[in-house]
Amino acid sequence: MEKFLIIHPSDNVAVAVAAMKAGETAGTVVLREDIPTGHKFAVRDIPGGENVVKYGYPIGHATADIPAGAHVHTHNIKTNLHDNLEYGFSPVEAGFNHVDDSVTVSGFGRYDGRMGIRNELWIVPTVGCVNGQAQAIADRVKAELDITHVDDVRVYAHNYGCSQLGDDHVNTRRFLAALAKHPNAGGVLVLSLGCENNQMDAFQKEMGEWDGERVRFLIAQDVEDEVETGFSLVSELVERMRADRREQHPLSKLKVGLKCGGSDGFSGITANPLLGRFSDWLIARGGTTILTEVPEMFGAETILMNRATDRNVFDKTVDLINDFKDYFRKYEQPVYENPSPGNKAGGITTLEEKSLGCTQKGGDAPVVDVLQYTEQAVKPGLNLLNAPGNDLVAASALAISGCQLVLFTTGRGTPFGSFVPTMKISTNSRLAQFKSNWIDFNAGTLLEGDTMEQVLDRFVGFVLDVCAGEKLRHEKAGFKEIAIFKTGVTL
Repeated sequence: MEKFLIIHPSDNVAVAVAAMKAGETAGTVVLREDIPTGHKFAVRDIPGGENVVKYGYPIGHATADIPAGAHVHTHNIKTNLHDNLEYGFSPVEAGFNHVDDSVTVSGFGRYDGRMGIRNELWIVPTVGCVNGQAQAIADRVKAELDITHVDDVRVYAHNYGCSQLGDDHVNTRRFLAALAKHPNAGGVLVLSLGCENNQMDAFQKEMGEWDGERVRFLIAQDVEDEVETGFSLVSELVERMRADRREQHPLSKLKVGLKCGGSDGFSGITANPLLGRFSDWLIARGGTTILTEVPEMFGAETILMNRATDRNVFDKTVDLINDFKDYFRKYEQPVYENPSPGNKAGGITTLEEKSLGCTQKGGDAPVVDVLQYTEQAVKPGLNLLNAPGNDLVAASALAISGCQLVLFTTGRGTPFGSFVPTMKISTNSRLAQFKSNWIDFNAGTLLEGDTMEQVLDRFVGFVLDVCAGEKLRHEKAGFKEIAIFKTGVTL
């Protein structure tokens, strides 16, 4: 196995697949200094001011002359990104064909035609003031009822629902209303205090239609003992769920979120391209994928824009990018200071480099729609979603928009889980071995001789097993939570 990789023929940097020492020969280049795993070195002289090219695209420019064999990182590259850009619609032909085969997915049918891949019982507080009462109800359910037929009993506690203004108040209500209708829940108790801003009548109006046999509502201030009353309501839901059975459904009912976090120099080489291939595989069979983390599209946005299905989707994508830049400026924050300390330690230098790796999760399919935060995905195919890069907030947003499963690539590792199964896919084998209690699937074998077709075949099988009920690491550990996007003032 080669110790370095040149990703694209036009690249002027290579990536160290394994740590390399000064004096080693890499192709025609002699290394001038040690190169850590996942980091870049120049494969030819790069004059100061010239673009540094990786993935076939500029990832910034050299701030000084960089000789061949030198380490290329934060000390000698600076981003090319700056203010809002002017974009032109230059559509590319995706050449994407539908595939008709016999692959199906296991899940629970819901009243509105959707499918859940879990059959869980949830208590959803409309306001943080009743988190404790919600947990007391859940604890009684676990202690006193036969719930062997229920996949999990969970309270989705949060600190919001009151003392919020404007978009924050609206987003909290929309988020929680969508949570109460998510198909991975077979039964839901919505628990309100009664005096909060997030009033129950407005909450129900936000929900629109719901399954009256699966969702119950309780206002704590309207009853003498809200825990006793809540336990009675949830007991009815437990009995209603007793008859639920898995069935085979068409893949067109599966919606999958695409997310990365704790990225490293291999994210855009192994795990993210694997998700791109999976996204294309699923979309070709009528399924839906959603890509978010808008700040991590900066620098690679034109790739997505030019795959828009029409001018309207292109315009919505431009607005998605520019509106998020304006959000940063509103709070006087730098737009392009995205790579984290962990990203940089793993070999990622600039936001362009991070974005070019990040957007590979979207594969090659056309972009069919752009969703606002909490908006439901209704068009099969690749959708873009307005949400930040923060792992918990973005993963929660993907699930709220209808995803039954989130695929999460990582080069550094993380144990968290959103309220839907959140599969951790490592970019390298070292992480998969070292953090086997966190990682569900290893894409690092792509660096060790496995072909993309071999890894994709294993990955598809694993995804379908998870849909059929196989638990992920975070599910076994009991790590599940929600995070609501907050942007404004708290009273």
